Amino acid sequence: MKIDRSQIVDAALTILNEVGVDGLSTRLIAQRLGVQQPALYWHFKGKQALLAAMNAEMLKRNHTRNLPLSGETWQEFLRANARSFRAALLAWRDGARVHAGTAVDPPHLDAIEAQLECLLAAGFHPGKALELQIAISRYVVGCVLEEQADMAGSEDRAALDVAAASHPNLAKALALYRADGHDALFEAGLELLIGGAEAGKLSR
Repeated sequence: MKIDRSQIVDAALTILNEVGVDGLSTRLIAQRLGVQQPALYWHFKGKQALLAAMNAEMLKRNHTRNLPLSGETWQEFLRANARSFRAALLAWRDGARVHAGTAVDPPHLDAIEAQLECLLAAGFHPGKALELQIAISRYVVGCVLEEQADMAGSEDRAALDVAAASHPNLAKALALYRADGHDALFEAGLELLIGGAEAGKLSR
C-alpha cells in the first residue's frame, strides 16, 4: 500500500487525540495505515519532523485568524490572533506540546509578514514588533500547556487550597483565581501584554 505525507499526518493527529503525545509512535501510525514502519521514514526522518508537520496541519485546520482585517487596530488584531492560536492548540490533545519547539513553517511567512506590517503601520520598530509577536505566541503556548495539564491536578489544587487557608491574602487571591477560570485568566494576561506594548510605544 502506497501512502503519502498527508495520510501519515492525518493518522498521527487521530492517534494523538486518542493517546496523547507520549503515546504517539510510528508503530501505532504504521498499524493504523496498514503499512510497515520503514514506509513512514520515506516521508519523515524522525518524530520531531512528524510533530512539525502535525503542528502545521493543526494550525492550518484551526487557526483561522492569523491575518489582520482591513481597518482593524493592531490591538484588535493581536487579541483575535492570540485567541485563534489558543483555540487551535486546544482543539487537539496535547496541542501545545506538539507545537512547542517547532520551527516556523515556510508557508506561514506571508502571514507573519502581514502581521508585522500591521504593527509597523502603527509605529512599532520592526524588532519590537517581532518581540511582541513572539512574547504573545509564547504566552499562548504556556497558557495552553498549563490548561491541558490542569485536568490531572485536582488533588494537588485541593491540598494547596487547604494549606493556603492560614494565609488570608493568598486564600482570597486563590479563590478569585479558581472562580475566574482559564478563559478569563488568559484574557487578563493578554491585556497585560498589549497594555505593556501600548505603554512602551507611547513612552518613546
